[in-house]
Amino acid sequence: MSDSLSSVVGFSADEIDTSAPTRAARLKWVVVINDSIPAGRAVNAAVCVAGATVKAVGGLLGPDAVDAAGVAHPGLPWAGCSVLTADAETLRAIRARGEAHEATFVADMPEAAQTTRVYDEYLGAMSSSDADRIEYLAVSLVGPKNRIDKIVGRLPLMA
Repeated sequence: MSDSLSSVVGFSADEIDTSAPTRAARLKWVVVINDSIPAGRAVNAAVCVAGATVKAVGGLLGPDAVDAAGVAHPGLPWAGCSVLTADAETLRAIRARGEAHEATFVADMPEAAQTTRVYDEYLGAMSSSDADRIEYLAVSLVGPKNRIDKIVGRLPLMA
C-alpha cells in the first residue's frame, strides 16, 4: 500500500444506510484482478487486497447478521464490492490513476507477495524493486463513485 493510507477514505456513521441499494452509497469499492493468473492465485490476491482495504477504510462492513437460531454471522460489505479483471498493463494504469487521486484508497498485491513465503522476504523484495517494473496481481480501489467508474471504465466482471 502507499501513501493513500495517510488520506482518510471511508464512510462516516451517518452515511451507512444498510436499507439502501448499493448504488446509493457515496463511495464505490472495486477489486481488479490480473486476468492472466490462475483462479487460485486470483482468489488469493483478491482476498489479500480486500483484507487490507477493510482494515484501512472505515465503514465498509455492515453490522453482523443474526439468524433465527441467534447465531451471529460477521458483517459483510453493505455497499458492495465488484470484482473485475484486466490485463497486467491496464492493472498498472488503474493503480496509478487511483494513486493520483487523493480521495481514492488503493491497496495492491504485487507478484512478490505470492512468490515469497516469509513476510520479511516480501518486504526485502519490494524495497529492491523498481516501481515501474512491479507486476500487480490485484488492486483494490475505494473512492467517489464517479472517479472509480472513470478509472475502471467498462472492465468485465470476473467470470
